Amino acid sequence: MTHYEPSRIPFVADHVERYLASNGADGYDFGGATCIVLSTIGRKTGALRRCALVRVKDGDRYLVVGSRGGAPKHPEWYLNLLQNADVTIHDRDEVHEMRARVATPSERAQLWPIATEAWPAYDD
Repeated sequence: MTHYEPSRIPFVADHVERYLASNGADGYDFGGATCIVLSTIGRKTGALRRCALVRVKDGDRYLVVGSRGGAPKHPEWYLNLLQNADVTIHDRDEVHEMRARVATPSERAQLWPIATEAWPAYDD
């Protein structure tokens, strides 16, 4: 069993814990967006890592945007899934075991409008 290490950022750890404890009743709506919790395996530690991300759906697929708020570096969860693409998504009380992959440049062009519809600030 992989051990869980909460985020070192207190508000992130708190958001994830409240979301999971309430099946998304507390934390699904957050700052004008709806959220999911993405679980990855840490590429350095092997520990279970969780973060809340904007919920973006395209049919049965979930799209996660590695924007890190516009920072020049990739988010840690993105680097983790490059190492191990097996992820879990909590969408309220639904749990989805999935395999992530990076969108191709042409797919990104198609998917970007879907992402910005869910969270217009991505364009910023």
